[in-house]
Amino acid sequence: MEIVASRAATSRSTLARIEKGDPAVSIGIVAAVLQALNLLEGLANLAEASKDSVGLELSKDSLRKRTYSPRSKTR
Repeated sequence: MEIVASRAATSRSTLARIEKGDPAVSIGIVAAVLQALNLLEGLANLAEASKDSVGLELSKDSLRKRTYSPRSKTR
C-alpha cells in the first residue's frame, strides 16, 4: 500500500478512503492510483457505464424539481 501511495503521490489514508468508496476523493487522485496500478484503462470503462439509460433516469428522479413563485403584479 505504501508503494502505491508513493507512486500515485498521495497518502495511505487517501488510498484507504478510495478503497472504502469515499465520493469526496477527487477523480484526479483516483486516476493517479489507477495509473500506479496500471489500471488506468478501467477509468474509460467507468465513463462508458455512465451511458446507462436506467441509471440516468434514476439519477434524474433524485434531482430537485425547479419551482417557480407566482409573479407579482406591478402596475
